[in-house]
Amino acid sequence: MATIRISEADAARDFAGLIARVRLGVEIVIENDAAPAVVLRAAEPARRSISESIAIAEARTRELGYKPVMDAGFAADLEEIIRNRKPRNSPAWD
Repeated sequence: MATIRISEADAARDFAGLIARVRLGVEIVIENDAAPAVVLRAAEPARRSISESIAIAEARTRELGYKPVMDAGFAADLEEIIRNRKPRNSPAWD
């Protein structure tokens, strides 16, 4: 992750620009007299573990009284997406 160091005064002049860069994956360190005062970084997205996902699916099965089955067309579309996906090529930002 790229890190940018910036003074409080410069940060105040273009806060919207800083937020835009954070959304692109840059970490911003706002300094007060060359000492770090604030760090801006993107929030971690909420993630669910596989075991949590399985537990939710099992609970849903018990609630419904039957095991849900994926629609055949949706399953085929999903398999095609997985087969044709390409590696992510994220640009490095200063």
